[in-house]
Amino acid sequence: MTDPTVAAGDAYCRALTKAHYENFIVASGLLRGDRRRDLSRVYAFCRTTDDLGDESASPAIALERLDRWEAEVRAAFAGSTPVHPVLLALRETLKRVPMPAELFLDLIEANRQDQQVVRYATWPELEAYCRLSAAPVGRMVLAVFGVSDRRAASLSDDVCIGLQLANHAQDVKRDAEIGRRYLLEEDVAAGGVPGAVRALVQRARPLLDSGRILEPMVHVALRLQLSFYRMGGLAICDAIERLDFRTDLTRPTVSGLDKTRILVRGLLGALRVSGNGTYVGST
Repeated sequence: MTDPTVAAGDAYCRALTKAHYENFIVASGLLRGDRRRDLSRVYAFCRTTDDLGDESASPAIALERLDRWEAEVRAAFAGSTPVHPVLLALRETLKRVPMPAELFLDLIEANRQDQQVVRYATWPELEAYCRLSAAPVGRMVLAVFGVSDRRAASLSDDVCIGLQLANHAQDVKRDAEIGRRYLLEEDVAAGGVPGAVRALVQRARPLLDSGRILEPMVHVALRLQLSFYRMGGLAICDAIERLDFRTDLTRPTVSGLDKTRILVRGLLGALRVSGNGTYVGST
């Protein structure tokens, strides 16, 4: 019998997944049911953490909420029964899938940093932030599929940082409304906002292309999901270019038709035979 509290938690996770727009397909319907459920739980944790940082009335309130959230996460990893529906559901995944608490705590720390740092002068500063805010998500996804290979993790970090940069380039207008800017100050000084957006997209593309190396290393189910992330990131880069990099004026999106095309292309690519059939991780 399914624990009703876990079932309610999973319903909450699914609702969060459906409620928020993303450039990529969070969990393909082509995945096995347990994998799809695990990815939904991971996404819901990431979304909840981001919302605590982004949707609070002030940085002070956000920091207070993030502190409470961190305490709940630490308690859950220490064996306490969670109260929050996302953690109730996520706990079921963590019983089967080993993931270090640091991945989850890094995401909280990234959102805490958002309340205190609103400008980034140089690439090393922004990259360090992305390693807190984006790279852990990819490592969670790899863990769901049983991948612990060091090379795969490094490539996943690149893809996730590329996705984050694409999102930052997409959200210039929205970020400005809450007093933040992830464009590099040195790029803004050199080429204005459009030039800085262009520079961010130019950094994102080769990082996203690391997925072309990663995807053949893993089994077809994960290969499919990773291709959706990569192509979703590249699709938003294309949309930004079509706006002449003026995302300070308009926020581009990936249309439903574009996502359907990504689904088809990803499926064809994932099924294509490559390599020698030796993969990292589980099916």
